[in-house]
Amino acid sequence: MSTVLLVAATSKLPFFLVGAVLAAWAVVLALIGLRNPDFPGDLRGQRGVIAFTFLLVVATVAAAIATA
Repeated sequence: MSTVLLVAATSKLPFFLVGAVLAAWAVVLALIGLRNPDFPGDLRGQRGVIAFTFLLVVATVAAAIATA
């Protein structure tokens, strides 16, 4: 019976991986921002950082929902 439950269990690995990437991205952004107060510079750079962060957040939420 426990073998059936083990096979039926959903792996949380995708959520953990994408969540770790999101956390690492946040740390990298913080370090870059502390070293360079003008980061990301112009409006294009700001939008790029926002877009990439948004994609990571959406991927993390999607992985959380898929592995729930």
